[in-house]
Amino acid sequence: MDQLQYNNPVIKGFYPDPSVCKVDDTYYLICSSFQYFPGVPIFESKDLLNWQQIGHCLTKTSQVQLEKVNSSGGVFAPTLRHHSGRFYMTTTNDTTRQNFYVWTDDIYGEWSEPIYVDQGGIDPDLYFEEGKTYFMSNGLDDFGVPGIVQCEIDIATGSKKTPSRTIWQGTGGRYLESPHMYKINGLYYLLAAEGGTEYGHMETYARGPSVTGPFEAYPHNPVLTNRNLGGYQLQGVGHGDLVQDHQGHWWLFHLGFRQIGQWQTYHHLGREVFLTPVTFGEDGWFTAGHNGTTLLTFETDRIADTAAQVEKKIFTFENTEWDKDWCYLRHPHTENYRLEPDKLSLQGTDVTLDQAESPTFIGIRQKDFEAVISCDIHPADGEAGITLYMDEHHHYDLAVRRDGEGYRVVERLNIGDVKSIQNEVDLRGIQRATLVIQAAHDHYTFLIREDGQETQLGTAQTRYLSSEVAGGFTGVLIGLYAVGQGASAEFSNFSIEYV
Repeated sequence: MDQLQYNNPVIKGFYPDPSVCKVDDTYYLICSSFQYFPGVPIFESKDLLNWQQIGHCLTKTSQVQLEKVNSSGGVFAPTLRHHSGRFYMTTTNDTTRQNFYVWTDDIYGEWSEPIYVDQGGIDPDLYFEEGKTYFMSNGLDDFGVPGIVQCEIDIATGSKKTPSRTIWQGTGGRYLESPHMYKINGLYYLLAAEGGTEYGHMETYARGPSVTGPFEAYPHNPVLTNRNLGGYQLQGVGHGDLVQDHQGHWWLFHLGFRQIGQWQTYHHLGREVFLTPVTFGEDGWFTAGHNGTTLLTFETDRIADTAAQVEKKIFTFENTEWDKDWCYLRHPHTENYRLEPDKLSLQGTDVTLDQAESPTFIGIRQKDFEAVISCDIHPADGEAGITLYMDEHHHYDLAVRRDGEGYRVVERLNIGDVKSIQNEVDLRGIQRATLVIQAAHDHYTFLIREDGQETQLGTAQTRYLSSEVAGGFTGVLIGLYAVGQGASAEFSNFSIEYV
């Protein structure tokens, strides 16, 4: 069979903590969403390589509490499972410290109201077997023992049928998390992540004779990590989920991140979705990737009969969907948004991008380093513009704002406690402006376009929007916003063109 080359990440941009399941001839995948709403994006694929977002699991305010949630709070790592014709998604609201799950019989439709489980920790997992449902998370069990914690639950109510007990304590790495259980060839495999979702991240696993153990660690753990690949762009590999393809081959979907440069240890696109081949040996242990590492490009004969990767390079209002590709900060005040096929109208409030509340904001994830972002903005009052948004303390804004009887374009940098207007340009009586941001690996350039001519306002380094500077678990969103009580603005001709 011919070799096929595929490139990682298979889903680009801030889509961390992937979980995957296969139903008939289709694969489904979900990711974390933290403070953004709707919560937990859902993707589908026929070939493992090309993924299309089809919706979200949490689309109703009653399903998840996000009011005044700080950035990187809210909805943590989810797990997606399918059992007896029904899909289940279980996750943690880390802000309220509650584990819960929702379900649906139609993955394209709405999901149920949350069902809560009285077990602590994060990164919950569901495993179904012989009429029983097992719930796992990390943390402390009912006897105060730390590790991967498991109990049996009533799937209809979420109530515990057994005490929560620790079944494995990992291999000694910090932040043991992301447990997933599988039964393969008569053995039970327990997959986990250790080392923290940073440069020391890694995947480890153990196996045992029953769902409750005892579990024996893989002798050559970690099974997958890029922690020793200095100077390689792909880092932070871990937090994965196994899936078997149509031909019987095994794969690991997991997170990782791309540095802005070979020796520049910053990442601002967020943690993304990577695909790595898995191979079982005759002894029943499995290996992953290239000598236990993940590559940006793999060659394999496993998927040579499927379609090659197709990457979308241009994103506009017309070729994206408001309820799938875009998201809000926390629960939106929907009366302030008018979403049309070719334009967007926003009504501002006194809530700004610097607050852990719900400003008038709608964003789409930045998916690659090099891009040209542009939009026509017509404000009637207040301020409206484009923001490169990492969190409420770290964002770059290019905006049009009312200044007396006229309008000005403003470039503003917000880096922690430092908030600085870098440049201002008078629009000389013109009310509508075309704002342009050129993105590169290590910097953004801010411009205004008038009569086909572009005027540069300034530049800013991407590193100050990175997780290494800002902290947290998210990535940069390209947001459109309006600020000011009574302010309103119309956005049109929006485009992101990736180079």
